[in-house]
Amino acid sequence: MFDPTDLYRLSGDVPELTDPVLLYHLEGFVDAGGAGRLAVGHLLAELEHRVVATFDVDRLLDYRSRRPLMTFDTDRWVDCESPELVVYLTHDAAGTPFLVMHGPEPDREWELFVEAVGTLATRLNIGKLVTAHGIPMAAPHTRPLGLTGHGTRPGLTSGPGSPFGRIQVPGSAASLLELRLGSRGYDALGYAVHVPHYLAQAEYPRAAVTALEAVSRDTGLVFPMDGLRDAAEKTTAEIEEQIIASAELSTAIQGLEQQYDAFHGAERENLMAESTPMPTGEELAAQFERFLAERDEKDS
Repeated sequence: MFDPTDLYRLSGDVPELTDPVLLYHLEGFVDAGGAGRLAVGHLLAELEHRVVATFDVDRLLDYRSRRPLMTFDTDRWVDCESPELVVYLTHDAAGTPFLVMHGPEPDREWELFVEAVGTLATRLNIGKLVTAHGIPMAAPHTRPLGLTGHGTRPGLTSGPGSPFGRIQVPGSAASLLELRLGSRGYDALGYAVHVPHYLAQAEYPRAAVTALEAVSRDTGLVFPMDGLRDAAEKTTAEIEEQIIASAELSTAIQGLEQQYDAFHGAERENLMAESTPMPTGEELAAQFERFLAERDEKDS
C-alpha cells in the first residue's frame, strides 16, 4: 500500500486551525464560463496567502496530455512553466482563516489523491470542503443564473435542488473527493453554476460571482467582491452591445428568454402564443465567438 502522505510535502510550520473551510478547484473538468477558476483566481489575487502544502505533480499529471509551455530564446531553452497543485492558507475579509486548494486535476492515482487530501484534512482540522464549477445550460444571460447545490448530507447548501434527477456523468477528482470524504464523515459540498451555453467557452465573471456568493452564504466566509462584480458588469455590457448591433443575436436571445420564462412559469398563460424560433447552442456560440474574437483584437 502506497503512503498517501508521499503525494505532498508541507511547507513551513503547520498552522493550528479550528474547523477551517477548504475551498478547492481542480482545472481540467467542465467549468463553463470559467466559474470555478475565476472565483478561486480572484480570491488568490485579492487576499494575502501562503503555501501550506504542495502536491507531487510528477506523479499525478500526464505531461503528454497537457504539455507545459517552454520558452526557447534564440539558441537555448530558458524557462518551463511547471504546473503546481497547491494548498494555501489565507484569511477572508473578516479575518477568518480558510484554505484554498488550486491547480490541475490529477490524471492518475485519484484514490490515493483522495487519501492524501483526507490526511491533510485531518492534519489541518478541516471542517468543510467546498468546490464550485460552471456547467452549460440553455438559458439566457438576461435572467438570473441558476445554481445546483449538492452535499454529503441534507442542509449543507441553501440553494435549490438538482433539476436533473438521477443521472450518470463522467467523473471528476473534485466529485470523488466529495463522495469519498463524505462517506468518512466530512462535510463536503459543491455548486454547479448554470452558465448560458453560448458563453461556456468564454470567461464569464458573473458565474464566478454567483459561485462565491453561494460559498459565502453557506460557509459564513466574507469575500472581497467589488473587483469581480465590476468585471462581471463590464462583460455584461459588452455582450449587450454586441446583441444590440445584431438583429440575429437579438432574435436568438429573445427565443431563449421565451423558453426560460415558460419553463419557470412566468408566462404559462401565453404558452400557446406564437413562439420565436429557437437557436441552437452552436449557432449562438458561433456568433459570440466572433464577438469575443473581435473584443480580443481590440484589447491587444
